[in-house]
Amino acid sequence: MTGNVAKKGLDGYMTQLQRHPLRTKAITAGVLSAIGDIVSQKLSGIQKLQIRRLLLKVLFGCGYLGPFGHFFHMLLDKIFKGKKDTKTVAKKVVLEQLTVSPINNLIFMMYFGCIIEGRPWTHVKSKIKTDYPSLQLTSWTVWPVFGWITHQYVPLQLRVVFQSLIAFCWGIFLNLRARTVLPIKP
Repeated sequence: MTGNVAKKGLDGYMTQLQRHPLRTKAITAGVLSAIGDIVSQKLSGIQKLQIRRLLLKVLFGCGYLGPFGHFFHMLLDKIFKGKKDTKTVAKKVVLEQLTVSPINNLIFMMYFGCIIEGRPWTHVKSKIKTDYPSLQLTSWTVWPVFGWITHQYVPLQLRVVFQSLIAFCWGIFLNLRARTVLPIKP
């Protein structure tokens, strides 16, 4: 019975992904961003769920991560004509890591600091100067492996979904890394 419900849910999801790929990927990225933020808030000791922050994370997933990933993977497949040989996959991973990875991490840090935390640009810029280099180096130790798996084994229509699942964990890491610890006021 449970397996039947799961199969129907998966079939329904795949149908939506086929009929409305951009919308489905955007919603998936938004939902996973929300779940990741809930986990991040709990792990960082926030007692009461911050709804504004949660909604801003959903907006980031739906408005940026899902659509950007959708168009980026389509572009890569066009550039490399859908090839999956070892040399082409390596080129895709290198291109992704030298362009998209640094941009996404920088945009996240700016969005988190300025929009989610509401910090002044000077504070956010200072945090980026100190934290971004090590964050990007960490990213380059994690994401190339998943990039390889994505480009080698995951069908085009499922790449954003797969990377959104990995980004769920990465997002928790980024949230915990990007948040500003506020001094306790007496």
